[in-house]
Amino acid sequence: MSMLEDILAYNEEFVKEKKYEQYITTKFPDKKVVILTCMDTRLIEMLPKAMNLKNGDVKIVKSAGAVINHPFGGIMRSLIVAVYELQADEIYIIGHHDCGMSAIDPKSILSKMEARGIERKTIEMMEYSGVDLEGWLRGFSDVSESVKHSVQMVRNHPLLDSKVPVHGLVIDPTTGKLDMVVDGRNENR
Repeated sequence: MSMLEDILAYNEEFVKEKKYEQYITTKFPDKKVVILTCMDTRLIEMLPKAMNLKNGDVKIVKSAGAVINHPFGGIMRSLIVAVYELQADEIYIIGHHDCGMSAIDPKSILSKMEARGIERKTIEMMEYSGVDLEGWLRGFSDVSESVKHSVQMVRNHPLLDSKVPVHGLVIDPTTGKLDMVVDGRNENR
């Protein structure tokens, strides 16, 4: 049985046995918070547990490294929608130690793309068109500095209400310990 077949078979039983009932909530976060964090598998359950969060408490947006690459990209749009449409009053940017984005080698990713069938001419065409693929794929060397950078991008966004606190934290993916990087309550724009 394939992974997809396993998932669909389990889901059929999940619905049939009404296991979903314990997760029913609204689309609005009870704690009025939106979190941007990393897509790392270690954080799926660890982060909410370490923050005493349950289903329905917060909105969670995920990206590789909890990084915002562009002020008008999908990540920033999600944060803005959470504030204006989904009643979030605070934003938390939460990176983590031992993040895969800290070890990313853009050249290695590009060669893996080629190994999986992306033609070199496609990569060259994108670069010729002005896309800095290496810059776009590059990670970071210091998670705290990366979190500070993302916090600044959000705090300084022209469409974000200046009264919305934007906090920055770093979590240990093994122990769940949170370290404050930026206390958004103390930052003035």
